[in-house]
Amino acid sequence: MKRRGPWTIHAERLAYQTPWMSVREFDVTRPDGKPGLYGVMEPKFHAVGVCPVFDNGDTILVGQYRFALDAFSWELPEGGGPKGEDPLLTAKRELAEETGFTATHFRHLTSLDMSNSVTDERADGYLAWGLTEGAPDREGSEADMKMKRLPLQSALSMAMSGEIRDAFSVVMLATADHLARTGALDKNLARAILTRS
Repeated sequence: MKRRGPWTIHAERLAYQTPWMSVREFDVTRPDGKPGLYGVMEPKFHAVGVCPVFDNGDTILVGQYRFALDAFSWELPEGGGPKGEDPLLTAKRELAEETGFTATHFRHLTSLDMSNSVTDERADGYLAWGLTEGAPDREGSEADMKMKRLPLQSALSMAMSGEIRDAFSVVMLATADHLARTGALDKNLARAILTRS
């Protein structure tokens, strides 16, 4: 038997696997002492996101149809890289692949546990500035991806109103705004983020 905090694990098995994720099932004794079955989805990649900021305070959203939700979603550029790879390298690659832009400067924004009752997925988000335009190089599942440039404050308003529902994007936008308001960013970058709406 193994333990995870107040949970006792009696047995575990691989229930399902694809190239992108696996689902592991655990026969457990719950914290209340009763038997249970717990399933955990384990992504094979580390999630990353990027909040790009132009010199004038604009950002870029990408939009695509999300199969799992059966809905279109506006988001900041996001993706995944191999576990063990420096998340910053993944962030640079995803920004370039989805938007075509590269950045001179990156700053770590946040580390998140994504939907932690059903998955062990972890994510790191970055702020990127000093942007240079290029051509996107999207994968097949992103062939319908749209892109729009707008003030970061407008994107934050979309997040606060529920128009942007992607949790990772909401947190990155709110964190970028918070850092700008609390003096944690370069003054020119902070001013651009806060004054363009």
